Amino acid sequence: MSAPQTVFGMVPAATAMQLDGLTFLRNVISQHFPAPPFAQTTDIYLVEADDGRVTFEALPATGFLNPLGTVHGGWNSTLLDSAMGCAVHSTLKPGHGYTTVDMTVTFVRAVLPTSGKLTCEGKIIHSGTRIATAEGRVFDAAGKLIAHGTETCMILKAGGDRGRS
Repeated sequence: MSAPQTVFGMVPAATAMQLDGLTFLRNVISQHFPAPPFAQTTDIYLVEADDGRVTFEALPATGFLNPLGTVHGGWNSTLLDSAMGCAVHSTLKPGHGYTTVDMTVTFVRAVLPTSGKLTCEGKIIHSGTRIATAEGRVFDAAGKLIAHGTETCMILKAGGDRGRS
């Protein structure tokens, strides 16, 4: 699904921390910043970002099949985690990051390599100074619900407490 000109890599942390989350995400979409390395492997891409809402597109592949011939639930969970986490990211001020604390996923339908392009929307539920929650929904090419979930993220301030004990 990626365009041949897509560049993959990491944005330096110092650069990322200077921007608010929405600006950062829009720079990824516009390819001013590289796509994250996991996108190359999973074929999962951020395509839209607004304050508190993001959309990803993903193309299931045979490389993610489980022994029963359906796409592994971990791939679906990665898609949801990406969307819900980026919904949180879109609300962050400069100098802040986040990490996932927990995630719940409900699978409604199996994904097959023939399911076509999936769309996953992540939306913020609550964005506080320490904790944020988001929800996500995955739809197949026909608009049928595939999976949905919720996620809690811890908000991290650059140079501050990063949850280490």
